Amino acid sequence: MSVATVDPKHNVTGNRQAFYDKISKKDLAPLWEVLRSVVTKEPKSKCAPNVWKFDDVRGLMLEAGGVISAEDAERRVLVLENPALRGQSRITNTLFAGMQLIMPGEIAEAHKHVSSAIRFVIEGEGAYTAVEGEKAQMSRGDFILTPNWAPHDHGNPGKEPVMWLDVLDMPTVNHFETSFMEHFDEKAQNTSRGDGDSLDRYGSGVLPDGSLQEFVRRSPVINYTYARTKPIVERLMKAGDIDPRHGARVRYSNPVTGGHVMPTMGAYLAMFPKGFKGKDYQSTDSTIFVCVEGHGRTKVGDKTLEWGPNDVFVVPSWHKYAHEMKDQAVLFSISDRPAQEALGFWRERL
Repeated sequence: MSVATVDPKHNVTGNRQAFYDKISKKDLAPLWEVLRSVVTKEPKSKCAPNVWKFDDVRGLMLEAGGVISAEDAERRVLVLENPALRGQSRITNTLFAGMQLIMPGEIAEAHKHVSSAIRFVIEGEGAYTAVEGEKAQMSRGDFILTPNWAPHDHGNPGKEPVMWLDVLDMPTVNHFETSFMEHFDEKAQNTSRGDGDSLDRYGSGVLPDGSLQEFVRRSPVINYTYARTKPIVERLMKAGDIDPRHGARVRYSNPVTGGHVMPTMGAYLAMFPKGFKGKDYQSTDSTIFVCVEGHGRTKVGDKTLEWGPNDVFVVPSWHKYAHEMKDQAVLFSISDRPAQEALGFWRERL
């Protein structure tokens, strides 16, 4: 008479699965089955490196101008979707990016929202962004802030289309499920302060006397103009103050604190000499770059991104990268580094 044998391994597996099925009915799950995937030794970004060529985007943006009005769209924006995050309206896990177009004679009506936003002007002249009562004229290369809950609208009384890059911390806000938005009865704000008012008040080496507590967390400056910032990086490069990874780089700062311009997003402008070959660099903040001038390439892992004027590209978190310049170039960059620093997460590897 034969005796049936029991496979101990099969028995253990079966018992575990029966237990998992049992606890699942109580909305429980075993951490030990997923621990190594949720607590990794190093960051494993879901994002992919990618470049958006402006020659392609520009034509599609102008086509969008004939398909939908700024009034009907509220904001005529084409989302720069990370190819690894399609359908999620994000360029990185924490940031949204899109290209916005406003045609001559149009107004993008006033509203406000919890998400902080920036505008980096790509092409065109004659449009404006009004933020908290200041009307900022938009010129190529300008870096314009729309802080959390600040009323803002856009208009184009000029004669040519104007395009800019929007970057918002919308995915971060939605992660915390804290999104609010309000519209106004008036299409445009009453602007009591003219272009450059906040820069003159707060960015000229003096500060208005009195309490500045409201600006501890975000910059009071609305528009950091390219005309004012570019000569500074030119001076750095001429003096030889060129970082082997980041070039002759400046950080846009809050003049009240010296810190980042916003608590969730930080930005830089860098100039690179012709022939620059950068050393490898990696950090935990996924970074969005815009080529303002020049041509070059950025090697991200085993992928090479070729870029030129007005192209936008993204380097995901903890991806090793290095810049190379074909000619003298200027890059604008923005990331969620301030939020990571505030939470004690941010790291870099030189």
